[in-house]
Amino acid sequence: MDVNIINGIEYFIHLDAEEKEFISSITVCKTYEKNDYFLRPGQVCREGGFIQKGLVRYYAIKDNGEEMTLHFGKENEFTCNYQSFLDHSVSQRGIQCLEACEIQVISYDNLQRLYEEVKEGQKFGRLICESLYLQAINQVGSMYTDEPEKRYLNFLNDYPDLQQRIPQYYISSYVGVKPPSLSRIRKRLSA
Repeated sequence: MDVNIINGIEYFIHLDAEEKEFISSITVCKTYEKNDYFLRPGQVCREGGFIQKGLVRYYAIKDNGEEMTLHFGKENEFTCNYQSFLDHSVSQRGIQCLEACEIQVISYDNLQRLYEEVKEGQKFGRLICESLYLQAINQVGSMYTDEPEKRYLNFLNDYPDLQQRIPQYYISSYVGVKPPSLSRIRKRLSA
């Protein structure tokens, strides 16, 4: 039985032993090397995942070709481009492994089975959507209203254990500044 994904789901809902076995039967563990892609821009996201080991970044490519880091995902978190996954559209965003990863995946069809066959499956789907909505609203609001220093402090607050695991250029991209500006922000905050 895949304990990590079971624990991740049980954060939201209760599962009995039979439901745990069912979930283990409809998920598969996939391994990815550092710099591999869970999803590339231009692909349709056909699987949702639960990160058992490793770290990913979500990114988009601007019109000028520059990558913009949008978010990070780490152990014991779900990962997916939910828009592409739900409506089967081509993804405008990518999900790249920043470390070697083990990700427990579930197909769209099997997730629909989970919603129907697990007693609280619909509740799980609703709670995940609510969580993603709040996360997206906070992130978009911060990009429009917060100064870079505040966004960096938000990064430190949201990801306290990741600063040493993420290259600085991805952190600066997430904050919305160039690396030299991030260095100045860090210097000011440490003074």
